[in-house]
Amino acid sequence: MLVCQFSGHACAYGAVAVAPPTSLNIKLPAGFKITIFSNLAENLAGESQAQPRMMAFDSQGRLYVALASSNSIAMLPDANKDGLAEAPVIIANHLNAPNSIAFIDNNTMLIGNQDAVVKLNQVDGKWSTPKPFISHLPYGHHTLKTVKIGPDGYLYVNVGSSCNVCVESDALRATILRYTLDGKPAGNFVTVGKHATNPIWARGLRNSQGFAWQPKTGAMFATNNGSDDRSHTNNGKVNDDIPPEDLNKIEPGKHYGWPYCWSDVNNIKRDGKNGMVDDQNFLAPDIDFCKTAAAPAITFNSHATPIGITFLDNINFPADFKNDAIVALHGSWNRQVPSGYKLVRVKFNGNNPTEVLDFATGWLNLGKKGQSKAQYQYWGRPVDVIIGPDGALYVSDDHAGVIYRISYQY
Repeated sequence: MLVCQFSGHACAYGAVAVAPPTSLNIKLPAGFKITIFSNLAENLAGESQAQPRMMAFDSQGRLYVALASSNSIAMLPDANKDGLAEAPVIIANHLNAPNSIAFIDNNTMLIGNQDAVVKLNQVDGKWSTPKPFISHLPYGHHTLKTVKIGPDGYLYVNVGSSCNVCVESDALRATILRYTLDGKPAGNFVTVGKHATNPIWARGLRNSQGFAWQPKTGAMFATNNGSDDRSHTNNGKVNDDIPPEDLNKIEPGKHYGWPYCWSDVNNIKRDGKNGMVDDQNFLAPDIDFCKTAAAPAITFNSHATPIGITFLDNINFPADFKNDAIVALHGSWNRQVPSGYKLVRVKFNGNNPTEVLDFATGWLNLGKKGQSKAQYQYWGRPVDVIIGPDGALYVSDDHAGVIYRISYQY
């Protein structure tokens, strides 16, 4: 299945899409094994563009996945627990570009549509039709929404930017929002008088679809995609190596820089102790703004498109992985030399990420040095990562149309 991303998410033009190989040519550290848990591209051949996005397990160990392109949610049972899903079951249809799922309890599901959050209830094993829960969310451009329930018992929702670089007219854009489990706004920003309570939790996040909480500390970390077509100089040549992609420690009330600044990982120009750099082609009205913006906790290669993140405390991997995280790099779409298309391991020392290492590679073939970009090939694009009740890592791929299972062989 060779299809582009859903609405507003372009195919990569720095590489050519090719069919998945007959065997998985994925490179992993010694002792690890990757298999296909569910081939949705084949099993849902009647569904239009069955591209799996974000995932969630219920309390019975069944995997659910959002299919944004076919406006549905699929349940992938593995009743005999052999690491291979049985036939997928569509439990919700006629949604609006659903990207994610969160369980309030085993009989109450929230779905992140592109314009709203809806709720489903399960009675006697059957899911109800969706009902409004949070309505009128901004949509378009970076339109897909991720919903997750934090350890504080609140619902968090990302809202991407409406543009590449601009001043948003809607304050809800380029944010992470927080709500109660009754659907009421519970943000950090104080409202005055008769204005409704504000749901905004953090700002200046161009597109933060992936977020998770560090188990030991409860700290929230979110991936973020930087702007395209930027230069270090006013009206200068576009530099594919800026800005870097981010992993941010999300704290209430903070602004993370977009659209005015990014982290200077190459020490080209330092601007204050936080290492944030002014975008010379889109300067902030306040010349000191970038000195006060929150710097990322760590960065990834430019335009690699980090999305899903999961911490590994409950994974059945070697002990030295348990304090770390895995991030899915979906892959660039506009670089001369593509980046991403892999899983990386983010090593932590206490509460701080310290190093990014390749964990699973092989979805992208850069070929030989010096070849033209038309010869670069990719056959898969990882989206989300989640730990199953069996201690394995599950990975969605919305290009190949499959869910992978990565396990460790002791």
